[in-house]
Amino acid sequence: MDDSTYFVVKRRALPEVLQNVVEAKYLLDTGKASTVHEATESVGISRSSFYKYKDDIFLFHDSLAGTTINLTVGLDDEPGLLSDVLKEIAVTGANILTIHQSIPIGGVASLSVSVTSPVTSGDISQMVSSIEAVKGVHYVKIIGRE
Repeated sequence: MDDSTYFVVKRRALPEVLQNVVEAKYLLDTGKASTVHEATESVGISRSSFYKYKDDIFLFHDSLAGTTINLTVGLDDEPGLLSDVLKEIAVTGANILTIHQSIPIGGVASLSVSVTSPVTSGDISQMVSSIEAVKGVHYVKIIGRE
């Protein structure tokens, strides 16, 4: 792998300094902090840490507005569960492009969904978390984007 390789990780897997860089960037973008010094002081990191990482870390949804996202979901074979998952997608304003559900094996089906996220839709990670919270969902993975 080279320096241009991207990774998608959940927040809990990130070192605190990287989380704080994202928070500092948010403070600057929203005007809640007017200088880098003010933003970094507010989140408890040095300016050198901010400048070291600022161009290499960003919220996942920031890079996906208006793009197609491909998800795979493992869910129990229960009536209404697919509808519950699709409702969580719809709440974000994402447009469902394709849906494919496999025949359940051992009571668990694999669902592939492609969605287009409009610029106004908000946070894709929130959509994934909402789907993961649905009773009967085993996992949600982002498998690609176009």
